[in-house]
Amino acid sequence: MALYHFHVDQIKRSEGRTAVASAAYRAGEKLYNLWDGETHDYTKKGGVILTEIILPEHAPKRFSDRSTLWNEVEQIEKHYKAQLAYSFDMALQNEFSLDENMELAREFVQKYFVSDGMICDLAVHQPDREEGGIPNPHFHVLVPIRPLNDDGTWGTKQHRVYHLDEDGNRIKKENGGWEFDAVPTTNWGRPETLDMWREAWADMVNARFEEKGLDCRIDHRSYVDQGLDLIPTVHEGPHVRKMEKKGIRTEKGELNRWIKATNRMIRSMCSTIAALKEWIQEAKEILKEPQEIYLAQLLTDANTLRNQTAMTYARGKTKAKKNNLKRFMDECNYLKQRGVLTLSDFEKYLSSVDAKVEASKSSMNQKQTRLKELQQLMEDAKTYAELKPVFDEMKKEKYRFTIAKEKYKAEHEGEFRQFYMVKRKLKEKGFEKEPFPLKAWQREFSELSAQREAEYQEYKLLQKDLTLLYQIKGDVDKAMRETHPEMLHPNKTKESETTL
Repeated sequence: MALYHFHVDQIKRSEGRTAVASAAYRAGEKLYNLWDGETHDYTKKGGVILTEIILPEHAPKRFSDRSTLWNEVEQIEKHYKAQLAYSFDMALQNEFSLDENMELAREFVQKYFVSDGMICDLAVHQPDREEGGIPNPHFHVLVPIRPLNDDGTWGTKQHRVYHLDEDGNRIKKENGGWEFDAVPTTNWGRPETLDMWREAWADMVNARFEEKGLDCRIDHRSYVDQGLDLIPTVHEGPHVRKMEKKGIRTEKGELNRWIKATNRMIRSMCSTIAALKEWIQEAKEILKEPQEIYLAQLLTDANTLRNQTAMTYARGKTKAKKNNLKRFMDECNYLKQRGVLTLSDFEKYLSSVDAKVEASKSSMNQKQTRLKELQQLMEDAKTYAELKPVFDEMKKEKYRFTIAKEKYKAEHEGEFRQFYMVKRKLKEKGFEKEPFPLKAWQREFSELSAQREAEYQEYKLLQKDLTLLYQIKGDVDKAMRETHPEMLHPNKTKESETTL
């Protein structure tokens, strides 16, 4: 199954991350960081298929060495909250061979990153999978945020554009400094550049699919931008996927199962509504003259036609006639209860069903968004609580000396990195200090889950409505053509026979 995944984030010291550690992990190597004196050993990491550093023409050759490159990046950045590197993560395709995937990754990196002056540390991963699992080939690209000058020296990330008055003079602030805007020296961090890269990757993969004669395609756009308005699934992560493979049902897994089932229903319903709207429009066009079409008479005629077909068979004709009668009564009762007597009524009622589908879809989408947010908040709060003792331990008297503190931090590097990350995420959501409202989140999650399930059942009833409407459409169309040809325009009828 073709898969689109293109994610980029930044390696920041403010989150407890380092460029050397990130490079070591992606390459599966052991690297020593001169900035903080820590060694990062990922030589036991499996699934690393390819690693290479691709340099632009003006980059010094010494940067072909991974340790040299990323230690220089660490050393050139002095601020303790410095942004060090861009980290790209892109899915490769199971429809391609390993060599084809590696060639595709190299081609994209060279064409869109290296040609724009970026130093690219490329790593292709193909993790081992358990029996029955889905292969997950992907590649990482680590890129220094600070660009290189043409002479191979490190450039600046941004420059100042001063505010000027009417006479062209710089404007001073109250504190005596100059008013200015900090403008990036590259376009690498701009949203429009990311959009261009995302689209380019999709185009490159799809072109390769076409070359190989494969029908599958990937799309870089969100569901909304594609006009699908489907509900996006939540990212499960390797831990959740591993539990699900073992038969352990998780909250994220349950949420994704519900989302996938709902999306299947959305596709089916939208397709049926579109087909019914098209049929109504075409039915109007093939009438000789504008006239009201009464459905009850046409359904009676359709029932008669079915019974005539049943009479040609010696066996089962009684049962067939009973089934035909039940179908006819179900259709008539359904239309009568809803006040649908004519084709115009049918069109109006279909519009009301369409509006209900859209309203329900919007409501479920909002609930899913909030459920996803609550789920992440609860996960972050749980992680925070688990790791806070490690953080608090460092405050004790025995770690007041720098050497002891640095040793302790080195021993718990992973925990500190994760702790600072969840702390920042909780702060961004407005939850800076404990205690976190965990019980309130859990209560809201349960309430929304119940509401979501109730809406899902209502959605299933709407789907049942549409199924019956489509059945009525078929019977009405058959009766119009076979028992009332005098109502129809002969030329337009022939043109429309293949679509109705």
